[in-house]
Amino acid sequence: MDKVILEPDTVLYPLPAVMVSCRDKAGNDNIITLAWVGTVCSEPPMVSISIRPGRFSSHMVKETGEFVINLPNRELLEIMDYCGSRSGRHEDKFEHLNIEKAEASKVNAPIIKASPVNIECRVKHMLSLGSHDMFVAEIVAVDVREDIVSNHKIDFNKLDLIAYVGTTYFSLGDILGKQGFSVRKSI
Repeated sequence: MDKVILEPDTVLYPLPAVMVSCRDKAGNDNIITLAWVGTVCSEPPMVSISIRPGRFSSHMVKETGEFVINLPNRELLEIMDYCGSRSGRHEDKFEHLNIEKAEASKVNAPIIKASPVNIECRVKHMLSLGSHDMFVAEIVAVDVREDIVSNHKIDFNKLDLIAYVGTTYFSLGDILGKQGFSVRKSI
């Protein structure tokens, strides 16, 4: 089948849908929902998040250089969507949604207690790219709910994580194989 050439666009999907919690120097906390998030290095473990400069959380991350990526599961879908649809300039999302928070162990930002995995991050680089600023951060701690840890590793099958495609949320589906399955099978 022939292909059609489209204009350049952000069509690399699916993306993780996450809630990033952060705090400014005055001690105000906020949650922003992001999908422009990814792993960028394994040693040291590093991630990136991209935030529009005009968003309320942007100045918080710039001020403190710290944030937490909270992985939401299906139970947190409505809260995650709300946090991406309302600004923290106008309300305290933690209070409004009755979200229980705790202090992160290594960074000055709250964690969302209901999130099964909280990834504590410290910014190493910031790049202004156009519509978004990208924060490249080192992972300094990973807080994981006990019931999803097996042999000192996260059992991702127990998480019921959320993916984002275009403007739609999806649950992750069936396991199709494990890395290297194609070379381990007999041909």
